[in-house]
Amino acid sequence: MMNLTKDLAKLIRLTGDRARLDAKAYGTYIVYKTAEGQIVKEYTTGKIEKLNEQDFTYE
Repeated sequence: MMNLTKDLAKLIRLTGDRARLDAKAYGTYIVYKTAEGQIVKEYTTGKIEKLNEQDFTYE
């Protein structure tokens, strides 16, 4: 079971790394939730913008 947890953590990390590479290639950004629970938008320049609840639209 421990290997499964380690493998899953590695897969999640690699997915995030791939998202950063894709964002750089397309000149865009990634959005994720920090360990503190804050939703942020991270640009390829390294700039991190905190998002508020009103920044989201639900349709």
